[in-house]
Parts: sequence; structure tokens; C-alpha cells
Amino acid sequence: MVSTFLAHDLLWGMTPQPLPADAPAWVIDSLSLGQPVVVRRAITAPGHIAVGVRGVSREQRYATSMPVAAIQRRVRPEELCHVALRRDVPALQALAQLRPMLDASGWIWGVSGSAGFELASGIEALHARSDLDLILRTPQPLDRIEARDLLAQLDGSTCAVDMQLQTPFGAVALREWAGSARRVLLKDNRQARLVTDPWQPSLEQVA
Repeated sequence: MVSTFLAHDLLWGMTPQPLPADAPAWVIDSLSLGQPVVVRRAITAPGHIAVGVRGVSREQRYATSMPVAAIQRRVRPEELCHVALRRDVPALQALAQLRPMLDASGWIWGVSGSAGFELASGIEALHARSDLDLILRTPQPLDRIEARDLLAQLDGSTCAVDMQLQTPFGAVALREWAGSARRVLLKDNRQARLVTDPWQPSLEQVA
């Protein structure tokens, strides 16, 4: 379905009722506690949006769909850039370190992954070895020289930082776009595919 909801948005309001009968117990527990779900890239039935449920461990990730009518609240990654948490973990230290540079860049950026989930929900999801996941909204092309400069700044952080460039046609890892490979992996709602230009539509998208 065409939706204004974007990958990495966090949504509240989903309950265990729409889940299939074979859904794991931890998924039911997470939703029963009122935890948010994260929007993912996938095609869904009309009136639904593709989401993922997070569990306590890294391995606990469950793909499902949520009725749009059930959504009570939405938080986008860019709304989390300046949320403060008093937890001494490397990912939050890196976020504080990078925030001035990213704010000054003029780009629209946001926090996703475990850090975004914790900042939005207050539920502890980060640990000492967690990466910091960021997104960068790039409606216009970011050239590969700029990408390399940005990656060099991120790589100077106190923990590993993974940034995704959100183009109009999907998402590509900054690290890949800053690399030397001619083609990079672009993920959209239908598939992951190798492209030479993440800012150009595929034949399927043009049709």
C-alpha cells in the first residue's frame, strides 16, 4: 500500500489480537506491554502497514503487519535527535558527540535501531556493544566524495555507527555508497537489488 509512514518510524497501538496463531510467546508479551513496533519495508494488504516487533535479545525480531486504524501514536527518527537519556553507554556517547556536526550540516537526520527505540520508549535496548544506527534523509543525491567525508567523521566516534541514506527509491548504507564498488545494495519495499545510482527509479518503479 502507498503510505505516509516511512521505514524506521515507531508506532504505538498494536495489540496481540491480529497476530497469527503461531506467533512466538515473546511477541505477544512485547505487545501486551504496550511496546511500539517499527515500520519496515514490505508490501502489505490495504489498510495495513508492515512492521517489526522487537524482543529483549537481538535475535528476537518478528515481522508482521499492523492495521493502520490501530495506530495511536507515531514517532519518526528525526524527532529523536535531541532526546536526552542519562545512560552511560557508548551509543549514546557517540550520539552526543556527533549531534553538533549533524545539526550543523543542514541535513535532516534521525536515530533508528536500538538507540531510537530506547529514546522513544524509555525501554532499555542498548548495551555496551550496541552500534549507533542513524538515518539521513537524502531526497537529492549525495555524491560519493561527500559520503566518504561523512563516513570519516562517523568513524571517529566512540562506537560503531551505521548510517542509512534514505533516498526517494529506498535505502542504501552510507558505508557502501562511500566505498569503491560500482554498484551498491538498495532496499525498497519489494526487494534488495544492486544499483549504480540509488537516486534513480528501477524499471518496476517507473512502470
